[in-house]
Amino acid sequence: MPQGKLYIGTSGWVYGHWEGIFYPENLASKDKLKYFSQHFKTAEINYSFYHLPRPSTYQNWHSQTPADFIFAAKASRFITHIKRLGGVKEAWQQFIENALYLKEKLGPILFQFPPSFRIDLKRLESFLKILSKNYRYVFEFRHKSWCDKKVYNLLKKYNVAWVIADSPSYPKAEAITADFIYIRMHGSKVLFASKY
Repeated sequence: MPQGKLYIGTSGWVYGHWEGIFYPENLASKDKLKYFSQHFKTAEINYSFYHLPRPSTYQNWHSQTPADFIFAAKASRFITHIKRLGGVKEAWQQFIENALYLKEKLGPILFQFPPSFRIDLKRLESFLKILSKNYRYVFEFRHKSWCDKKVYNLLKKYNVAWVIADSPSYPKAEAITADFIYIRMHGSKVLFASKY
């Protein structure tokens, strides 16, 4: 069996409490990604969950990182939390068009759903059908109803990875549904309590 690559990174790279621990004291904000990318090979983009980054922002991130760096772009909460995958074709198109400015550094696109979003296979498959097969996708479902063989089979059909989450609050299913694996370490005892 061929060995794959292992990428270890963090969810975002701008945290004030990292100064003096990870980042040197007084490192300018504009230099943090460059510094971060000298120590890690990947990072999730949290900003894209809350805001639609401009193409120039993606281009800037691309230029600040080494050739082998990969970004995992977090899909907009408008798609996952507000619309919950329904009627989002236009919003998705806008998101992916901008994210493509990361070029070869665009890695998996992470869809993180709210704990209140329950299983809906019809809605899930309708959304999966609009995704281009040219990119990798990962889904983090936070309600236990999604821990279902029908969901795993549907994700397998589209080669979409199920997020294996280490968390006290989210489902702990270790389902392999794609040709790659995505693990998120939220904190196994207390959610988001570590200093990352």
